[in-house]
Amino acid sequence: MALLMIVDDDPMIRKMLVTAFKDKNYDVIDAPDGKTALRIFRDEDVDVVITDIIMPDMEGIETIRELRKIKPDVKIIAFSGGGTLAPDGYLKLASSMGAQYTFQKPVSIKELSKAVKDLLDS
Repeated sequence: MALLMIVDDDPMIRKMLVTAFKDKNYDVIDAPDGKTALRIFRDEDVDVVITDIIMPDMEGIETIRELRKIKPDVKIIAFSGGGTLAPDGYLKLASSMGAQYTFQKPVSIKELSKAVKDLLDS
């Protein structure tokens, strides 16, 4: 079974995504920030990471870069509601760093599920 990692500093979003993907029969782990995600990632065989971009401590762009150093072929989905830049600017940067899919918040579970399935099938 595929293992997904959800990385978001908003506990409500994390809980919603964890529940939604567990309901779709995925194994799911979660982290509140990039630093925690990297610690977990080193010990787990994660297939797909779904990460927010704007987070405290270690934001999503740096997280994506570090994930790629640890496991270059990891599948990554990034999403953002924006910050000092419009969400599109952050998402273009995430894509250039190796995120295969990017979404602007709010993103539907249906869209995320399709992206996860596409990445696992490829």
